[in-house]
Amino acid sequence: MTRKFPSLPLYALAAALFAGSLAGCAPLIVGAAAVGTGLMVTDRRTSGAQIDDEAIELRAALRLSEAMGDHVHINVTSYNRQVLLTGEAPTEALKQQAEQIAARVDNVRGIVNEIAVMSPTTLPQRSGDVLITGKIRASLVDASDLQATAFKVVTERGNVYLMGRVTQREADRTTSIARQVGGVQRVVRIFEIVTPEELRASGIQVPAEPTARATVAPVTTHAPASNPPSAEAGPPPSTGGGAVTSPVR
Repeated sequence: MTRKFPSLPLYALAAALFAGSLAGCAPLIVGAAAVGTGLMVTDRRTSGAQIDDEAIELRAALRLSEAMGDHVHINVTSYNRQVLLTGEAPTEALKQQAEQIAARVDNVRGIVNEIAVMSPTTLPQRSGDVLITGKIRASLVDASDLQATAFKVVTERGNVYLMGRVTQREADRTTSIARQVGGVQRVVRIFEIVTPEELRASGIQVPAEPTARATVAPVTTHAPASNPPSAEAGPPPSTGGGAVTSPVR
């Protein structure tokens, strides 16, 4: 789930989070999504990590809204306590301030700051991003060799960010799918790469590997705080948070 701000019901969301935590087995409702028993069963994160991610997103969005108000447009997405910041800020100083605020939230283990220094995007641009995200998610559902619930997809200005705890094959396959969707300008991978054996050891059924693999062109890759970059990414450059960038053609 991605947290966006500013938005009207921020404090209402905080109340919902608190009330949901008291309810125990009841689904935890935050915004338009629910985190309940079904999601926790199919999600590759532990239940504790899922709850932490919800809390991180909410707390970071609240603190950013309080500190910056309407001066910026920033989305907060957390997966396994790794935080992705996307959106726009008018100055480099505000971009860095947003990262510092998010980094101080409890349980955050790393930040990937993809905020662009520019004016906020327009409503039509954001609507186009929502459409791209929807198409990618639908394609993941249709892919019989992938578990769609293993991935988070975020789109900002045509840049697609993929998050998840996945095998190398799943990372490459998902990247290939995302690159084929119209309007995608760049694919940024923020994956935790694990082996099929590691997933099975934690009780996760891994889809069978197809006999043929798609060839995947280079993409932007971010390594989570405690994981090395994917092998095909090559050595990270000296700028940009350890990313290797290639536009989608």
